[in-house]
Amino acid sequence: QVHLVEFGGGLVQTGGSLNLSCAASGSTFSITAMGWHRQAPGKQRELVASVTDGVIYDYADSAKGRFTISREYAKNMLYLQMNGLKPEDTAVYYCYAVTVTEYGYETRYWGQGARVTVSS
Repeated sequence: QVHLVEFGGGLVQTGGSLNLSCAASGSTFSITAMGWHRQAPGKQRELVASVTDGVIYDYADSAKGRFTISREYAKNMLYLQMNGLKPEDTAVYYCYAVTVTEYGYETRYWGQGARVTVSS
């Protein structure tokens, strides 16, 4: 089991920055990938950024050049630095973690979400 808690959401003006944090606890040794999804009102949840095995980074086109994902293994933390925020970035941001057993069985865990609101 992995427990995830997000921090750092809030209200920011267009062009501003926010840094989201996600604290992982539990069986963190079995985590192979972590990332951020977001869900805007009336829209489906979408991938924002992910990091797999600590070396494979993936960003949504909308996040490239503005957002940076990073993982701090020693503290079991995941971060999302968001710069140049736009009103369309307004959403609830969810941290997730993927664990894999020795038999290849994957489980995805989710945090409770952090609300980000970007005012125009």
